[in-house]
Amino acid sequence: MKVPAHIAAIMDGNGRWARRRGLPRAIGHREGVKALHEAVQVCGDIGVKYLTVFTFSTENWQRPKKEVDTLMNLMARAIDDERPGLMENNVRVRTIGRTSDLPEHVRTRLESLIADTASNTGLTFILAINYGGRAEILDACKKAGEQGIPESEQDFASLLYDRSLPDPDLLIRTGGDRRISNFLLWQLAYTELHFTDTLWPDFRKDKLLAAIEEFSKRQRRFGRI
Repeated sequence: MKVPAHIAAIMDGNGRWARRRGLPRAIGHREGVKALHEAVQVCGDIGVKYLTVFTFSTENWQRPKKEVDTLMNLMARAIDDERPGLMENNVRVRTIGRTSDLPEHVRTRLESLIADTASNTGLTFILAINYGGRAEILDACKKAGEQGIPESEQDFASLLYDRSLPDPDLLIRTGGDRRISNFLLWQLAYTELHFTDTLWPDFRKDKLLAAIEEFSKRQRRFGRI
């Protein structure tokens, strides 16, 4: 099985998973964290080099304040809970997005986690938080206005949130929708797309490995014959 170097994931369906079981949406988000924990473990074990997950979008602020607060508190708790395992498994954590706008109790935890894991050499785990693809391109254009117009695609890519990240090989979206929802608009130009009706809390090891197996059978020509 050919393992993609970089997997990106839109983790959709936590709320619907809870609603179908008559549970509060917050329970669905907690189960989603468990699924993410497993995805990080599997990716590290099979040799994926980068895993980027859409954690919280610039549009998610439009949700009810109670749910946003719940998500932020869950994020802070997950950072505390997952830190020992991330260190033990040699995972390096990074973020992309307008993280300066996050609540202080989330931002400071993220900064601490990034610093603590900076020397780890295994899977690089990227959290897209307060992220939007259009916002990233807009912010890159602002940098270009200060530094000069880029002369190539590579020059423009260097203005994005993390210039060191390669483009994803495989994008996985759970939850049944067939769209990329303002995620990594620049980077997904030649990414292979995998859509599944499975809700994120149910997207566990077997389904992740099946998506990778399906990816490994595709031919990627990048415009060539």
